[in-house]
Amino acid sequence: MSNIGNSNNITRNYLDSLLIETRYINSTNPRLDFELFGERFASPIMTAALSHLEHFMFPGAAEALAKGAADANAVLWYGMADDEEIDQLASINPKMIEIIKPYTDRELIHSKIKHAEKKNLLAVGIDIDHPFGEDGSPDNVDGYEMTAIRTEELAEICAGTKLPVIAKGVLSVHDAEKCLKAGVSGMVLSHHNNRIEFAIPPLRILPKILDVVKGAIPVFVDDEIKTGMDAFKALALGAAGVCIGRPLMTAIKDDIENGVCAYFQKANAELGKAMAYTGCTDLSKMDPTVIHTI
Repeated sequence: MSNIGNSNNITRNYLDSLLIETRYINSTNPRLDFELFGERFASPIMTAALSHLEHFMFPGAAEALAKGAADANAVLWYGMADDEEIDQLASINPKMIEIIKPYTDRELIHSKIKHAEKKNLLAVGIDIDHPFGEDGSPDNVDGYEMTAIRTEELAEICAGTKLPVIAKGVLSVHDAEKCLKAGVSGMVLSHHNNRIEFAIPPLRILPKILDVVKGAIPVFVDDEIKTGMDAFKALALGAAGVCIGRPLMTAIKDDIENGVCAYFQKANAELGKAMAYTGCTDLSKMDPTVIHTI
């Protein structure tokens, strides 16, 4: 199969094209701690919203992800799951953000949000980038049909819950403006693991979206974030946090007990090194001018 147009490859190449300049004078050991929706975490490196881990991996994989994130004091994002699985993960790591698909049955969306409220989750989100299948027809996942979210529906979702609502899958100024109008509490820039070919890399569109957001809500970055250096590049360019996905699946396969926590610790150390070498002494001191393109 040809890799031409593969959005993961395009994103990876863009990330690798970003270079950093060093700034040692007056730098100190950096602080990585990060606050989100009233909770404090070890760093802004978080899990991606993985899902179906029992199917793609093995029993216990989802619990290992939740436990590893809890041990590392990292935000746990999780994707499509039934209420019983959400209950299990929330009992392991209550600092959790559940991402909900754009079900054609909108009542199912509201029902899942009500359940998330009962479990006192950190936030909920809507996968705005998952309404269509590969041929452009309505997507169908596990027997559930999907339909694109309208601005007024997203506004109704935001107004109808006490939880912060995050729009996941934003990759344009157009959608950013609609999400802001609807009242979301955050956005994740993502092409959802090559959901569409030739997608613009999230970090390339990030500055334009930040111009629209103007600091009103946090903007997170997904896709091909694998290391603390990748995280540093995103944070320096203005992202509030980053999500790591597939590398954590490998970490679980390699060490189901401690792999996830160890991966976070390594990534945090890499982030801390990059911050120290560039004079970014805490997250409020991140500076996009240390980033250059080839």
